[in-house]
Amino acid sequence: MENLQFLTEKQVLELRERFGSPVFVYDEATLREQARKALAFPNAYGLRVRYAMKALPTAAVLRVFDSMGLHIDASSGFEARRALAAGIPPDHIQITAQEMPGDLEELLGLGVLFNCCSLHQLDTYGKLRPGTDVSVRINPGLGSGHSNKTNTGGPSASYGIWHEYLDQAFEVAGRHHLRLTRMHTHIGSGADPEMWNRCALLSLGVAAKMPDVETLNLGGGFKVARMPDEISADLEVIGSRIKADIEAFHAEHGRKLQLEIEPGTFLTARAGALICTVIDVVDTGAEGYRFIKADTGMTDNPRPQLYAAQHPLALVPAEPGERAEREYVVAGHCCESGDILTPEPENAESIRPRALKEARIGDALVVGAAGAYCSGMACKNYNSFPESAEVLLTEEGPRLIRRGQSVEQMIQNEMPL
Repeated sequence: MENLQFLTEKQVLELRERFGSPVFVYDEATLREQARKALAFPNAYGLRVRYAMKALPTAAVLRVFDSMGLHIDASSGFEARRALAAGIPPDHIQITAQEMPGDLEELLGLGVLFNCCSLHQLDTYGKLRPGTDVSVRINPGLGSGHSNKTNTGGPSASYGIWHEYLDQAFEVAGRHHLRLTRMHTHIGSGADPEMWNRCALLSLGVAAKMPDVETLNLGGGFKVARMPDEISADLEVIGSRIKADIEAFHAEHGRKLQLEIEPGTFLTARAGALICTVIDVVDTGAEGYRFIKADTGMTDNPRPQLYAAQHPLALVPAEPGERAEREYVVAGHCCESGDILTPEPENAESIRPRALKEARIGDALVVGAAGAYCSGMACKNYNSFPESAEVLLTEEGPRLIRRGQSVEQMIQNEMPL
C-alpha cells in the first residue's frame, strides 16, 4: 500500500502491539537518504546544511543528522539547549528566534551562534559581544508558501530586518563594532524554482550592499509532496539556478559566498508515520457522513486544523480478510469540533471524506508523512492526553527513542494550594 510508505501492514500491527497506540515511527534509512539529497544541493563555493530541528526535535533524530555532518538551526534558546543535551557541538548550532533567549550570554559563551532577527536583537547582541562577527536575518520583501500561515517573507511577515532598514542595521552594527559576515533570509514553503530564483536574486541584491558578508543562508521551505496530487521541490533544479546566481554575484562583486540551507520538512516529513487505532465508527444518517474516530488527533498532529494540511491515510485491518472501500471522515479523539484529520484541502473549516477500507473498531490507521511538524508541533496535553511514544526503525530493528508520557509526568510541575 503506497500510503504506508516505508511500512508493511504486518509491521504496522507488530509495532502497535509492541509500543502501544498511538505511536510515531520514523525510518532511519529515509532520514539518511533525504540528508544525502540535501548535502548534494548544487553550490558554487561551499555548502552547509542546517537541520531545522523544530520539525522534529527528538534527540535520536538530531544525532542521525549530526553523524552525517549536518548542523542545527534552532528556533529558540530552549531548542539550542535541547540540541546541546543531544550532544551537538555548540558551534554547529545557530539560533534564529523570534524571542531572544534569556540565557543568550551563556549560550554565546558556550560557542552557540546567533542570528539577529531585528534591530533590537542586533543591538542587544552588540552589547553582549561587541567587536565580533555576527549574522543578521533580512526580510528581502518577497515570500512564498502554500498558505499565508507558512509564508515567512514579504511585508506580511514579521521575520527579519526589513530590507529597506539596512542603513539602520549598519548604524547599530557600527555602534558596537560588529561585522555583518553572515546574512540569512527565508521565504517560506514552496516548490516553484522561479519563486526561489526571484527570492535568491533579491537576497543577493541585499548581500551586494553588505560588503562583509561571506555566507548567504537561504533558509528552508523546500516543499515535500505528502499527497499524490502535490508537487515536491526539486533541489537539483532549484540549487542549479541559485548556484548560477551566486557565480554571477562573484563575477560582479568579487566575493565567493558560501551557501547555507535549512531544510526541516524535506528531511523528515516522509520519514515518519503515526500509527493509531480505530476506537469507534459512527454515522450521521443517510444524508450525513460516516466517521472513523481515532485515538489520536491534534494532540499528535495539529497540521490539518492549522493549515487544512493533507496527510495520506491507510487503514490496516486487525483481522485478515477482504474489505470493500467506503467513504469516511476521520475525527480525532479530542473534545473539539475542529479535531478532524480529513479537512477539505485549503479549507480547515470544512471536511472531505476519504476512501478507506471498511473500518472496524480495533483496526489500525496509519497517518503518513507525519515526520515533520507533528510530534514537534502537537497540541500537547489538550484534554490531558499524554505525549505519544516515538520509535526509530534502524538496521538492527525498531528502537524506542521517546517513551510515552505518563499522567504523573503530565502533572509533575503542578503545585498544591
